[in-house]
Amino acid sequence: MRLPSIWPVFPASGQLAVWVNSACLFLAIFSGALGAARGGEPQSVSLSRIEVVPVESITISDEQFLSGEGTGKPTTVAGVLRLVRSARPAPLVIFIAGSGGFNQSVDVLGRQLEQIGISTFALDGFAARNIADTVSDQSQLGRLNMIVDLYRSLALLGHHRGIDPARIAVVGFSRGGQVALYSSLRRFQKRWNTSGVELAAHISIFGPCNTRFIDDTEVSDRPIMLFHGELDDYVEISPCRRYVERLRDAGRNATLVSYPDTWHGFNYPAFPLKPVLLRNAQTNHCEIVEQAPGVLIDAATNQRFSYEDGCVGRGAHLAYSPEAAMAMEARLKGLLCTVFGLAE
Repeated sequence: MRLPSIWPVFPASGQLAVWVNSACLFLAIFSGALGAARGGEPQSVSLSRIEVVPVESITISDEQFLSGEGTGKPTTVAGVLRLVRSARPAPLVIFIAGSGGFNQSVDVLGRQLEQIGISTFALDGFAARNIADTVSDQSQLGRLNMIVDLYRSLALLGHHRGIDPARIAVVGFSRGGQVALYSSLRRFQKRWNTSGVELAAHISIFGPCNTRFIDDTEVSDRPIMLFHGELDDYVEISPCRRYVERLRDAGRNATLVSYPDTWHGFNYPAFPLKPVLLRNAQTNHCEIVEQAPGVLIDAATNQRFSYEDGCVGRGAHLAYSPEAAMAMEARLKGLLCTVFGLAE
């Protein structure tokens, strides 16, 4: 088997620790692809190049993000860019991981997209911030911080010689799905996206929708698509139904695709087919409202939201559903082929 060439982008010496963390992400993703190939699965022959790309960003609280006040702490995050072989600049999907970080499901979906001519970028918002995961403690990082990371990555990737800036979409999983969804808000784009690049689609896979932001129906006119399991007790589907209804009532291009008898993480092949309880998972079944810019209120108490609130709990179920995963992947690829002008 002929392996693709590997050309990581080395940052300045002061950023070496960040590059090492990102290189570990690269090795994990690349090793997963090799393992799948050795196991007899179809191996993409379209991949031409892999790069590790550092992204200058900031670490900022949700309150600062929403109010626009404060500069945040400078932080260099990074991601793994997998470029397809193409005669002209290719379309790109940016992956945003969930609370547990990147796993096999991103590799599986990434290779499927590469086989139809779509490059991918797995953006790691955790390693550079010395965070392993946020499963048991979501307060370690603002829920909206990786929207800044996403916008900052657009400033680099939109000028990459191998990428078509008019054909970049975001796909987020769980916590990352929240990033993919709310990065569509015009208010956030106006304040934080200075790249000049507008995402071609916002795709959230079992991402939370339980916060009602100011002007949150003023969104991009590009497609917004949400995928969710109806039995999900980690991230409940009902707030997403209500939000998509509000978006559609406002004339926005938003769609919710739900799957019956399906739990959180339904596209993760490593999960068992029968639901298993993740006891330490910190759940958030709160109804949160942005009362004023940067002021997030727990609707049940009418007080500022805190992870000590009664609506924050522990324990959620996870299960893989091959049927839901296959259906979701087909629907997702269909949307991307449409917005990117590709033949399925």
